[in-house]
Order: sequence, then structure tokens, then C-alpha cells
Amino acid sequence: MRTRSFRPSRQPKSPAEVDRLMEEAKQEAGKRRQDYRARSLALHGWICAKCAREFDESTLHLLTVHHRDGNHRNNPPDGSNWENLCAYCHDDEHSRGLLADYLSGGPPPKR
Repeated sequence: MRTRSFRPSRQPKSPAEVDRLMEEAKQEAGKRRQDYRARSLALHGWICAKCAREFDESTLHLLTVHHRDGNHRNNPPDGSNWENLCAYCHDDEHSRGLLADYLSGGPPPKR
């Protein structure tokens, strides 16, 4: 008597199909990222919320969107989970938590 597997039966995908699916996923993620970045820039302006550096078209690529709660999928329309930070302040913001965990003997960061 054969036992039935609970694993769905799927035909293996060809390497070309896997590449196509990966490219679609990357494009969709990039579109979502651009979407909330554009909204955050419109809502909060082209100024770093931490150091108050102002940006123009030539330097705007250095202004990033920081998710306050750390959840990149939490993108409310009112922008309450975002703050625009320059690349330097954004790095500083994320390294503070790592340093605090290290100094307090807390858990290592998740990867």
C-alpha cells in the first residue's frame, strides 16, 4: 500500500523559468520600494530628519527612507512609519541598535 505525500506535486521549473520568476520578483520589489520612497519624499520633504541636511536633484540618491519599526512591509499611506534619513544617519541609526545589543550582552543580530 502506498502512502500519499502531502507535498504538492509540481513539475520542476526550467532554469529559464526560474530566472524569469526571479526577475519579476525583483522588479515588483523595486516598484514597491520606489512607491513608498516617492510618497515619503513628497510627505516629509527632501531633508534628513536627523541632521537636517537639505538635498537637491543631484544628491537626492543619498536620502533614504527609514522604517521606524523596522518592518519594510509596514507602509501606511500617512507615512507615520517613515522618516527620511541621509545615508550616513541611516547607517548610524541601524548601528546604534547593534552597538547597544553588543554592549548589553544581548542577542546577536538576526541575518
